[in-house]
Amino acid sequence: MEITKISSEGQVIIPEELLKASGWEVGQELIAINMGDGILLKPKKPFAEITLNDVAGCLKYQGLPKSLEDMNDAIRQGVEESWYGGN
Repeated sequence: MEITKISSEGQVIIPEELLKASGWEVGQELIAINMGDGILLKPKKPFAEITLNDVAGCLKYQGLPKSLEDMNDAIRQGVEESWYGGN
């Protein structure tokens, strides 16, 4: 267990041993998560850069393209079925 302090600017120095064990380097972006009884720091992992061509067609839909009206009708039908039992 390592002990550190919070500076007047709200900064915390992570002990070198923990930095080495985590593989974090200077400038590493972290996500701070409130755990109730403490704060969990996790490395922020950037998303790989992708293009529309990388993901287009990933749902494997084989039918004719649906119009916006068709999609809205399907959503409306789903809501009615879940709220009113499909009546």
